[in-house]
Amino acid sequence: SKQRKFLKALAHKQKPVVLIGKNGLEDPVRKAIEIELNNHELIKVKLLESFETPRQEAAVKVAEWAGADLVNLIGRTVILYRANLEEPKIELP
Repeated sequence: SKQRKFLKALAHKQKPVVLIGKNGLEDPVRKAIEIELNNHELIKVKLLESFETPRQEAAVKVAEWAGADLVNLIGRTVILYRANLEEPKIELP
């Protein structure tokens, strides 16, 4: 819970870097999530109104697919964290 609060605070200033629309988790979206997680470790993913899957279900599905931890779901914004073992950028408390 302490780590989750720390990550939520870090994510607060960030803008969503990946948008998921009506096409869902197709290859370009998956590649974008993978690249961003490798580069930043902590990202926001925005579920657009055209994305029809329920928000909670979609957030869990995206996190599972990416092998990331679901930090939080705020409205239609999903916050994901996946540690980069080779070049860590975030040191958790």
